[in-house]
Amino acid sequence: MQAITFDGKQPKFVTNRPHPEPTSGEVVIRPTRLGICSTDLEICRGYMGFTGVLGHEFVGVVESVAPKAGREVRQWVGKRVVGTINCTCGRCDMCRKGLKEHCRDRTVLGIAGRDGCFAEQFVLPARNLLEVPEHVDDDQAVFTEPLAAAYQIVRQLTVEGRPYITVLGDGRLGLLCAQVLSQLNATVRCLGKHPEKLQLCEKWGVKHRLVSEVGLRQDQDIVVDCTASATGLPMAMQMVRPRGTIVLKTTVAPQVDGKQIDLSPLVINEVNVVGSRCGPFPDALAALSAQQIDVVSLISRRMRLSDGADALRTARRSDVVKVLLEV
Repeated sequence: MQAITFDGKQPKFVTNRPHPEPTSGEVVIRPTRLGICSTDLEICRGYMGFTGVLGHEFVGVVESVAPKAGREVRQWVGKRVVGTINCTCGRCDMCRKGLKEHCRDRTVLGIAGRDGCFAEQFVLPARNLLEVPEHVDDDQAVFTEPLAAAYQIVRQLTVEGRPYITVLGDGRLGLLCAQVLSQLNATVRCLGKHPEKLQLCEKWGVKHRLVSEVGLRQDQDIVVDCTASATGLPMAMQMVRPRGTIVLKTTVAPQVDGKQIDLSPLVINEVNVVGSRCGPFPDALAALSAQQIDVVSLISRRMRLSDGADALRTARRSDVVKVLLEV
């Protein structure tokens, strides 16, 4: 079958990938729409040491299940679904504590130990699936995973007293986070380097500025790093007030230049640092269903799975927000 893979050196489009065989509790999904994420691009730079089929943002249709699957698995066949990306054991201490996203033995779709969704077919456990509401189309549903990551910030923070929040980064995730956080009782602004991307904030009524036009005065209550760059945390440290909070959404490959970040200001200024990763899919689907978040405006390019590495190169361009793939 066709797939976009990474062999540890470069991404490739292949046509001879074996079709996946579901194991007990898994389903086979045919994706109808796929999204390229910054994490996919970082994997191609060495992040997580992953090799295999790339991709973790999808909407698709369940085609089949493992032989002798139970009714709870078979009932998914034919349904249009999205799915959480962490595949867990259900037995370790993290799973038993309700922290399944941090399962000790987890595999992660297209990121760690499990082939991803950039293929004609892929497999996921049935327990990871959520059915997509009929009136949420594929262009919207494919944003469920990154939108859920934005809503995770709301789960992790207690927002009181109309704080000043800065979202650093005008890429895919930054623009989603800016929309989500603007729904809170807070003063939110999005900072970036690309006027054409920041212009989308006008449509949503979100304050925005070029980073180069903003002073670094350590006056922000909360700074969310969505830069997808190793420069994001140092900049956030220059913006957050003492005893403020930095939320880290950036995951990047190890830097090869040997530079280290001076973390002493975090201690001196007693700054809270919150790592923030996967989030609540039901919240994201509910927001898409209610049309509370505009995701369609983020779509810059539509390409085919067969475009392979060219699609990934397009997603790296500074004038591109989101590239969607059709199979």
